[in-house]
Amino acid sequence: MGSVNESTAEGRIVVGVDGSPSSRRALEWAIGQARATGAVVDAVACWVYPAMYGVVMAKPEPRLGEETGHTLARTVADVAGGDPPVEIRQTVLLGNAAEELLGRAAGADLLVLGRREHHAFVNVLAGSVSQYCVQHARCPVVVLRDFDH
Repeated sequence: MGSVNESTAEGRIVVGVDGSPSSRRALEWAIGQARATGAVVDAVACWVYPAMYGVVMAKPEPRLGEETGHTLARTVADVAGGDPPVEIRQTVLLGNAAEELLGRAAGADLLVLGRREHHAFVNVLAGSVSQYCVQHARCPVVVLRDFDH
């Protein structure tokens, strides 16, 4: 008799990281869940060129992507420490956070997000990455609120 599951696929947990307290909490939770399930953590940070109404941006600032990568690396190091208990892959993507996270979560076991609490009017204007992902994800989504406010 062979083993019960000889061709086990690697489990994957995608977590959105932007350096905020709620995303740090989401990363911490994702690491704990990955440790319990044997999955890898796919830590993803997204960035976009700033919108400038009425002004054409002649030359995009190349450091925005680099700064996003540094924020991701710092956050992972701060939360996971020097010797993480699970494999953590870090990815920086250019694009709308909600869309990029959903794309990255295709085929994942779980998508984990932090949710910053804002005034209701801000949420109406800016939309909510976590809300959009909950409505459109094709995998389970865990949303952790920032209780530090």
